[in-house]
Amino acid sequence: MRIWKQVTLSLAVLSGGLCLWLFVRPDAASTLVNLGVPRPLVSFLAPAGQGTGAQGTGKPSLPSGAQQVAQGAGQAGQGSGAARGVLVVTRQVETGTVNDHLNAIGDGQAIQSVVVMPQASGTVTEIRVASGQKVRKGDILARLDDDEQRIERDKAQVALRSAVEKSQSYRNLQSVARLDVLDAQIAEESARLALGTAELNLRRRDIVAPIDGVAGIVAVNIGDNVTPQTSIVMLDDRSQILVDFWAPERFVTQLKPGLAVEANAVSRPGQTFRGEVQSIDNRVDSASRTIRVRARIDNASDLLRAGMSFSVAMRFPGDSYPAVDPLSVQWDAEGAYVWAVEEAKARKVRVKIIQRNPDRVLVEAALEGDDHVVTEGLQRVREGQPLRVQGASPQKVAEAQRT
Repeated sequence: MRIWKQVTLSLAVLSGGLCLWLFVRPDAASTLVNLGVPRPLVSFLAPAGQGTGAQGTGKPSLPSGAQQVAQGAGQAGQGSGAARGVLVVTRQVETGTVNDHLNAIGDGQAIQSVVVMPQASGTVTEIRVASGQKVRKGDILARLDDDEQRIERDKAQVALRSAVEKSQSYRNLQSVARLDVLDAQIAEESARLALGTAELNLRRRDIVAPIDGVAGIVAVNIGDNVTPQTSIVMLDDRSQILVDFWAPERFVTQLKPGLAVEANAVSRPGQTFRGEVQSIDNRVDSASRTIRVRARIDNASDLLRAGMSFSVAMRFPGDSYPAVDPLSVQWDAEGAYVWAVEEAKARKVRVKIIQRNPDRVLVEAALEGDDHVVTEGLQRVREGQPLRVQGASPQKVAEAQRT
């Protein structure tokens, strides 16, 4: 583009901008006159009805009364705008609770479980229990071969009878020395002890139930050779089920024996089993920052089994905090804050976030349950600025501003 075209275009743009300025600003003509621009030229460029000012003062040439009316109208317009305030949307502060419930996964076990083992080595000759059978304490579950033990018992009985006869004869005879009588009595006592040992060894050939419970799968068959380390069967007393679970460290001060527990078994969806805390461990695990808790659940209906997994739930009083809308929380260099509405004006309230949820945020702040915080229109809100709440009646807003 040639230089003369560039100069012409620049002058046209400047002239257009000057005309637009004169049209938009009422005091533009007076400003140009004060800067030394000839008054006829300014009168030619200025729109019709716009004066160039009296005596170069820069003010429109209006009568004094008209000036007062115009000034009063401008002040009234400014007052009306200030009274209306910034239009915002608010939401009432609610109350939320944290640490009021605990959910955990636990493992169930019978209140008492025993692995039954024989007390002697031998061959299994009889099995009297089946899987799933309920047994009582002292019931015989199986037998080992006992021929040798029976013979030993009979021999001990014969030896005892002989010792008793000899001891009685020595006590009735006057010619027997006192020392011989004492030896006969000692022999009688030894024979009684030998008989007791033989009978004990014979009883140990019977494998008996040490507790009341339900038998599991029998691990041996007739004819098997077993030792005292051989597992015969497992007995579970499942009249009550113990559920072990791990609770976070923050619940340590609230946990205590006797608290109510609700458990749901994975194998029985829809059914809730109620129990109570039986015991709490004496230390917190340093690796997971959790503590072991054991709950006891009644199982009189025999619906639960040892080894089941449970979803455990507990409820506590918890800690209450103000809850605000997530949209109301703002951030600056000092941290988080919200805009609270106080007497139809904005008030900045600093908050400390305790828990963030999808629908609300629990904060630690100087807020009450009947306070309102701004959720929309936040970009235009300033400290102490009048606010106009959407949905609120103008009369209530005016009364709040007057108070």
